[in-house]
This record gives sequence, C-alpha cells and structure tokens, in this order.
Amino acid sequence: MLIKDLENIFHETLDAIYGKQEVSSFFFLCTEAFFNITRLDLALNRIISITKAEQQPIFNALEALKNQKPIQYIIGETEFYGLPFKVNENTLIPRPETEELVQLIIDSNLERNEESQLSILDIGTGSGCIAISLAENIKNAQVYAMDVSAKAIEKAKENAVLNKVKVAFIEGSILEETQRNLLFKDLKFDAIVSNPPYVRNLEKAEIQNNVLNNEPHLALFVEDDNPLLFYKAITEFASKNLKPKGQLFFEINEYLGEETKALVDSFGFKNVELIKDMFGKDRMLKADI
Repeated sequence: MLIKDLENIFHETLDAIYGKQEVSSFFFLCTEAFFNITRLDLALNRIISITKAEQQPIFNALEALKNQKPIQYIIGETEFYGLPFKVNENTLIPRPETEELVQLIIDSNLERNEESQLSILDIGTGSGCIAISLAENIKNAQVYAMDVSAKAIEKAKENAVLNKVKVAFIEGSILEETQRNLLFKDLKFDAIVSNPPYVRNLEKAEIQNNVLNNEPHLALFVEDDNPLLFYKAITEFASKNLKPKGQLFFEINEYLGEETKALVDSFGFKNVELIKDMFGKDRMLKADI
C-alpha cells in the first residue's frame, strides 16, 4: 500500500473527530514512529509504500485514535521542554503549561546556580518530565523526584536513562507525614516543585474525553471538599525541609489561585506570587521560605 493512500484513509476516518490539521499531525507521528518515515521523506517521495505485513501497527493506531486514545500513548512517547519522554497509561501526558513552570524555576535559579550545587525535589513526578528537564538544564543540580506510583517511577527512571541525566527517584506518599519524614530524613532542599492532582470532580465536565478516559485519575483528581489536600501537605513539608532562601513552586488549579496563595501564606512563606500562563490563567505559584 502506498503511504499516500494510507494518509487518505486516516483523513476519511478521523477528520470529523479531530479536524484535518490534527489528523495530518497524527499520521506523520505514526509513520515516523512505526516506519521511521518522516514528513520530509513523504514530501520528497509520494510513492513510498509499505507491505501488508508492516501495516498492522498503523491500523491499530487508527482504531485507537477513532476511540480517542491520546496519540502519545499510542506511540508511547512525547516531547517536553525539547527532550524525549516515554509515556504510558501510568503517567500523565506532559502539558505545555508545565514547560512554563520548568522555565520559571530555571529563570529563578540562574544566579543561585552559579554559587553552588542546587538541591531540588519534584513531588509527584509522574513521567519525570519536570525533574529530568531541571537536571538537564540546571548545571550540577542534585535532583530528587518522588511519586506514590511504582509504575510511574519505573517509567521516570527509563526517561532519566533516555535523557542521560541523574535523578534520585523515591517511591512514597507525600500525604503520609511519618513516611515522608523517614524518606527525607536529614535532607534539605534549595527548591521544591510540584504539579500535584488539583482537578476537582465538579470540573470533570471541562475535561476532554481522551484525557478523562485514558490518563491516570490518581494524578489528576481531588475531592471537591478538600481540593488543596496535596498543596497543604507539600507546603507543610516545604516549610520544614527547604534551606534558608529556599523556594517553593507549584502548578495550580486556575480557579483556586487565591485560595492556594492564602494557604502558602499561612505557613509563613514570603513573596508568595501567582503567575499566569501563556493563556492568562493563574497557573503557577512561587514563594520564598
């Protein structure tokens, strides 16, 4: 079968669901992942073909896309902050807003980075995208990453190897005070960062089905009556485990910015600042110990 004929099948099947431009993007991601054929290859040669024996993976992908499975899970990888990451159903798919959080941390530590080796902890690391990006971009940083999911930690370790960086991974729950005190005994950090679960059940109606039906709810949702559960535990931990002049960074629920700021304020943090993302939404918080 000619690749161009396969491309037509993709558009006929999926355009009504996703739109022509996104379907084109899906198709080229699949041809590169499954056949190592790039978009440029196809532009230069429109008569590239694949054998019947080679077709099954891309037709499986077509069926999965029809059922609105995220393309990143189908091909098993994505890009974050210019780096490759393996992802699966045990990890969230990294978002562009989280890249902004990484940039904020890097920018906030440019001067401190020159002074000494920074110690950084990422809580709720998932695929490891935040921790690994910081390890890659902050010179000599000593980066730790924690997650409650053993399967997420396994994927994050794979991503650290893929990107050739050193990160110390720790399995455990930040919500368990006794456990976190044992895990981090005698450890102090220059920066603590987290993108914890923050979507309330009442906000599920705003979540697209491809996210709702595929990405791990453990990493997404919190109960409506206690939406700042993770922020409280992490802020309390940070108040005790940050070094002098240490910084706390959060990705936050855009609807709970003021409430999150008030919580961090209540633990004695200074210069607590809400920061908007590229869409003008309160999406990040930065505070000094």
